[in-house]
Amino acid sequence: MPAAAIEDPLARRRARARRLHGLYAVTPDLADTADLVARVAAALAGGACAIQYRNKTADAPLRRAQAAALARVVAARGRLFVVNDDAALAAAVDADGTHVGEDDAGIAAARELVGPDRIVGVSCYDDFARAEAAVAAGADYVAFGSFFASGVKPAARRAGVALLERAASLPVPVVAIGGIDAENARELRRAGADAVAVISAVFGAPDVEAAARAIARLWDPVGRSTGTTP
Repeated sequence: MPAAAIEDPLARRRARARRLHGLYAVTPDLADTADLVARVAAALAGGACAIQYRNKTADAPLRRAQAAALARVVAARGRLFVVNDDAALAAAVDADGTHVGEDDAGIAAARELVGPDRIVGVSCYDDFARAEAAVAAGADYVAFGSFFASGVKPAARRAGVALLERAASLPVPVVAIGGIDAENARELRRAGADAVAVISAVFGAPDVEAAARAIARLWDPVGRSTGTTP
């Protein structure tokens, strides 16, 4: 790659975003940091390409401690680490980026905090126009959903699988979210999802590593050709 491209912030963050391929594991609300770190390490061992730190119940000191601990674990594995709804925290722990929803700070505000070479992902729900606007405003990936009933967000708006096929026209990675497990993830992968964001089916499983592997392998060449997991 030319030296100029390596030094370009846009090129650096787009290169980061392209690593969203397969399982994008989103953390559950856990107060026990050691337990959280152990579960995330298991998800990474199972093949998660990225971890998003999301904790809606922790106070600020706990969030900072957990995010810092997870940042170290994820960096050691060479995977992506994203902080949900807190661009300042993402910058403070040297995460790869942040993720914002419609009630969070906008893309420009998030970018100002995380800097020009970290990624900003945007929740677009069932709204393709919102995704187009987000990309135009500088989003590095977009997320659609909920595609299936979600125990985490039971009242979430539902998105149709056809939305993923339409989103293939977007120049950024497309993430599917909402009630996803190893069975229904196949349909989303076939429809064009670059990655699937999963909480319960991974972190709520008795064997986190095995649960992560069952989803991550769907994006491997063997998984794509057979539609099965070994």
